[in-house]
Amino acid sequence: MKAVTVKQLKDELSHKSANELKELCLHLSKFKKENKELLTYLLFESHDEEQYIQSVKDQIDELFSEINTKNYFYIRKSVRKILTLTKKFIRYSKKKETEVALLLYFCLKMRDFKPSIRRSTRLTNTFDRQILLIKKAIAKLHEDLQYDYQLELNELLDV
Repeated sequence: MKAVTVKQLKDELSHKSANELKELCLHLSKFKKENKELLTYLLFESHDEEQYIQSVKDQIDELFSEINTKNYFYIRKSVRKILTLTKKFIRYSKKKETEVALLLYFCLKMRDFKPSIRRSTRLTNTFDRQILLIKKAIAKLHEDLQYDYQLELNELLDV
């Protein structure tokens, strides 16, 4: 089966009743955990972005505390997993402010992680790549937010 375009889906959905749309959403949520997570964000968390950001930060804290620090292979795997999860939560929100806040927090956790990420070239490259992405995202924000986030970024890089 070949998937149709978004425009075709949009046209077809416009012909459905509210009850049929509800049934389609519920049916969709049963197939993938990500679909259910996205619906949860849209229905329950999108109205309070600060609370959403805080809940993701708490989850990042928990995942960083569970990292196996016996060798850098396990640290790299865990950091990549946390980054993938963070990016997924950023995609749900679609807001640049959320992206900057979560990536800054991720980089802060990486910088403060023991043993130091500076002993691993791959971890350092991951950190540096996220810094570049933060800079790109900051450039797309309003000037006041740019200033605030730029201060946070400078503070992160100065230590």
